Amino acid sequence: MPRYVAFLRGVSPMNAKMPELKRTFEGAGFTNVKTVLASGNVVFDASAKAEATLARQAENAMQENLDRTFMTIVRSVESLRALIDADPYSAFKLPPKSKHVITFLRQPYTSTLSLPIKSGDARILAIRGQEVLTSYVPHPGSPEFMRLLEKTFGKDITTRTLDTVKKCATA
Repeated sequence: MPRYVAFLRGVSPMNAKMPELKRTFEGAGFTNVKTVLASGNVVFDASAKAEATLARQAENAMQENLDRTFMTIVRSVESLRALIDADPYSAFKLPPKSKHVITFLRQPYTSTLSLPIKSGDARILAIRGQEVLTSYVPHPGSPEFMRLLEKTFGKDITTRTLDTVKKCATA
């Protein structure tokens, strides 16, 4: 059975309990469910279906069982491993303290962008299908990174560090 990762937007330990989220996914019919970290990453097995269908299934279950929904983007573990194995950041010269971040899109991005796009220490480096390779140098209290992403791609996105994606792909 294929393994998937659901990336939920806006989850934190303050607004979602991981055991409840796990039970919600199990109640939706997913198996071998595991949460990774406390930031809305749910790894699960499911019959092969379109990723958008699995995302809707998860969102419906959250609305029914948690009385709220977190926007959900689903990717197969197989596709995440292929992205990681491609070492996508090796082609870029980035500052040593930069965070490597993957921004997940709900829909393929069809407009043309002249990349990279820079705003302060935030960069949009490349688009690969429905994944955007981004980086930034963290500064306390600076919303520059998310502002750049939302200005460019809208709010139907969610982001994870490359390290988090690796943890999810091996969970």
